[in-house]
Amino acid sequence: MLWLMSEPTESRRERAARRAGEFPPAPEPLPRPVLDSHTHLDITVSEAGVPGGGPADDPVGVAIALAGKVGVDRLVQVGVDVASSRWSADTAEAYPAVLATVALHPNEAPRLTDLDEALRAIESLAARDRVRGIGETGMDFFRTGDEGRAAQEASFRAHIAIAKRYGKTLVIHDRDAHADVLRILDDEGAPDTVVLHCFSGDAEFARECVRRGYLLSFAGTVTFGSAAALREAAALTPVDQILVETDAPYLTPTPYRGRPNASYLIPLTVRALAATTGSDLDELCAAISATGDRAFGPW
Repeated sequence: MLWLMSEPTESRRERAARRAGEFPPAPEPLPRPVLDSHTHLDITVSEAGVPGGGPADDPVGVAIALAGKVGVDRLVQVGVDVASSRWSADTAEAYPAVLATVALHPNEAPRLTDLDEALRAIESLAARDRVRGIGETGMDFFRTGDEGRAAQEASFRAHIAIAKRYGKTLVIHDRDAHADVLRILDDEGAPDTVVLHCFSGDAEFARECVRRGYLLSFAGTVTFGSAAALREAAALTPVDQILVETDAPYLTPTPYRGRPNASYLIPLTVRALAATTGSDLDELCAAISATGDRAFGPW
């Protein structure tokens, strides 16, 4: 049985305690199956517990089953460091509903004493068949200051090269760094498929990404009352360039913002996107599913 994560540390318990309440109730199922294009099953279980209160001996299986009941039949498990990337790859090999991406998170890169060694470990994982993406990688100017940006950029450039060498989708974390992300992609040459995870830009940035053929993955943030600019960006994105994600256990959609997130809550975000884009819900689900298969599949 695949569950090798350690017991939550005290700091994780403290972080979990700051998440208000329990997992939300399951929403109405979607009319067609979709995927969760970006989730962290390991962090979800470690920080927030098992969705649905199921048995703790197979938390991944419980999360997959709960998501499947509402029409979320595929998950992309995302690595953020060497250990979680290895766990993601192993999990994808153990569960047919799960595929993996592997990477060093941009905020992880400046903390490493040997970035090159960590990148070699990521590259070794990239060769595995159930690893379909390199990410999340990119630039984060919110949590990393000037002193760490050179390491972030070196790591991002290395991940772009790995994605191209192995023909994998590049999954980008971009926080307050839109112009630099595009600059580096232009310098290096983007892989065939690029996903802007948890898209956070405005309409102008969305137009630029759409023009370049990138995929925009929208999280629960698109449902937040303060996210009018994000909804404007979603409204102008062609449906065949839209993905949807949880980034669980974070970014739980309204009306459950602040509570733990999980893949079974994807229908809330999909319905919000349908309303924002003026799309038929059935047609939007079909488009998201097809785009997910194009980016990561077949499962």
